[in-house]
Amino acid sequence: MNSTDTARAAGGGSGKGSSRPGAGVNLPALRGHNAALVLDLLRTAGEAGISRLELAERTGLTPQAVSKITARLRTEGLAAEAGRRASTGGKPRTLLRLVPDAGHAVGLHLDRDELTAVLADLTGHVVAERRAPLEFGEGAEAVVDVAVGVVRELAGAAATASGLLGVGVALPGPLDHSDGVLHRVTGFPAWDGFPLRDAFAGRLGLPVVVDKDTNAAALGLALGGVADSFAYLHLGTGLGAGLVLGGGLYRGERTGAGEFGHQVIQLDGPECGCGDRGCIEALCLAAVARGDLEEAARVLGAGAGNLVSLLDIDLVLLGGRAVLADEERFVRGVGAVVTARARRGGGNTEVPVAVASGGERGVAEGAAQLVLAPLFGRADVAFPVAGRG
Repeated sequence: MNSTDTARAAGGGSGKGSSRPGAGVNLPALRGHNAALVLDLLRTAGEAGISRLELAERTGLTPQAVSKITARLRTEGLAAEAGRRASTGGKPRTLLRLVPDAGHAVGLHLDRDELTAVLADLTGHVVAERRAPLEFGEGAEAVVDVAVGVVRELAGAAATASGLLGVGVALPGPLDHSDGVLHRVTGFPAWDGFPLRDAFAGRLGLPVVVDKDTNAAALGLALGGVADSFAYLHLGTGLGAGLVLGGGLYRGERTGAGEFGHQVIQLDGPECGCGDRGCIEALCLAAVARGDLEEAARVLGAGAGNLVSLLDIDLVLLGGRAVLADEERFVRGVGAVVTARARRGGGNTEVPVAVASGGERGVAEGAAQLVLAPLFGRADVAFPVAGRG
C-alpha cells in the first residue's frame, strides 16, 4: 500500500470510527498513529487509568488492535496497570495508565543573554531545571558548548540519560525549523546559516528539534487548551509572536510567520537591529530601557490590535521578562488598545488579554513539548529531527 492509498483508506475507509476526526484506523501502515492515539488517552486519563474497552470505543480501533498496542506499550515500559474497575457484567476491567518516568525530554530556551533548561517527563511535568548565563555575541559554537553542558548535567542529575527521548531547542528567529538552520538573528548576523540542530545532535547523539521561542511557548499553551486561535506575544530581549490558528501552530510556508516585532509602525522611527526603522520591537525595547512601561504597553497593544484585526483571533497572551516584571501594567495597557480596536471594528465580542501561564520557564517547557507532543499525536511538529535513525 503506497502513501496515497493509505491516506485514502484512513480518510474514507469503512473501518469503525473512520469518519471521526482523530479516530483510529486498523491499518498496519498506521501503527504509529494508532499507538499515539492510545498513548494520548492514557496520558489524559492520569493515575486513575482507562480500560481497554474504553480505549477501543474512543479511538474506533478494534479490541484486538487495542490489545496488541497496549501489550507492546507495556513491554516497552510506557504503560502499566492502574487497578481494576467493577464491570456492569462479567469480570472487572483492568485499567491501564501511562508511566510518566518511562521517558524524558529536555527543553532549552536560548535567550540572547540567558539559558533556561528543563527536564520534563512524559506528562510534561518538570522534574529538574537549570539556568546559566549566555552571550550570543560570543558566537554559536560557544553557546552550543554551554547548552550541551547543561543538557548533560540535567541528564546526569536525574539519572535518565538512557531515557532521554530528545532535546527541544527554542531561541529567537528567524530560522528554518525543518532544517534546524538559523537565519539572521536580530543583532547577531554571524549566526546566519548556522546548522544549530545538527550541531546539538552531533554533540549529544540524541534527536534534536529546533524552533523559535515564540512557537515553542505557543505550542505548550495550545496543548493546554487555552483557545483554538490565539497569539502569544513575547517581550524580552526581543519581541516576537507565536500564532495558533484553528487549533494548529502556524509557521507559514517559509517558517517565517510570527516575526511580529518587525512590523514598521513609524516610518521615521528609530533604527532597528533588523535594518528597518520604526519597528515595534525597537520602539518597545527603547521604552522599556528608559523605564516607560506605559508607552511600551501602548506600542505592544498597537501591534496586538493589528493581529486581532487581521486574523480575528480569540485571545492575546503575553510573556517574556519585560512583561513579567510588571504584568498588570502590560495587561491593562495592551488590553485597552485591543479593546478599542475591536469596538471600532463592530460587534460586541471582547478579545481578552492575559499573561501566559508558565512564567519564566514557559518557553523551555514548550521546547520540551516539541519532542513530547508528537509521541501523543498532539502537535503539528512532524518534521525531520537530527539524530533519529
